[in-house]
Amino acid sequence: MIVRSCAALMLTLFGAGCGWHPLYAPGNAGDPGPVQRGLAQISVSPLAERSGQLLRLALQQRFDRFGLAEPHKYDLRVSLAISSEAIAIQPDNSSTFTRLVGSADWSLLAQTPQRATLASGAARDVDGYNIIVQQYFASDLENEVVQRRIADALADKIAEQLAAYFSKQQVAASQ
Repeated sequence: MIVRSCAALMLTLFGAGCGWHPLYAPGNAGDPGPVQRGLAQISVSPLAERSGQLLRLALQQRFDRFGLAEPHKYDLRVSLAISSEAIAIQPDNSSTFTRLVGSADWSLLAQTPQRATLASGAARDVDGYNIIVQQYFASDLENEVVQRRIADALADKIAEQLAAYFSKQQVAASQ
């Protein structure tokens, strides 16, 4: 326990000396920081299909988690693709495992007449589920659960990339 405490203290002191700071750190006097305000100013464009709705909802939850009522200045456009692949093939050509791969390409656009692209990126996640023999309904439910997990993982990755963008913008503005 003492070793962990010492290691955490050393890491904190070392990180503070090299200019490291928490990404979601509040500003002065506890007011929302630039990353928190930036994320709260993003409007997520609608996405098609159930997996797109899950991703959009997950993104909105991450952007609104600080409870800020900021006017939207940015539009986030996301294209989502989820592919499935049957693996663990049995001698009778049936599969016992399905792997889903989720890929999301995103662009952050300014809500100005020029609609300038401010940042863009991509996120990818892989998950899967076992196929239970003769239980189609259970497999169908598990597919939906896995799609929700993929949407959550992609939303985390996109939110982190956008937080890094807003953090870099704040550092550039302060120099």
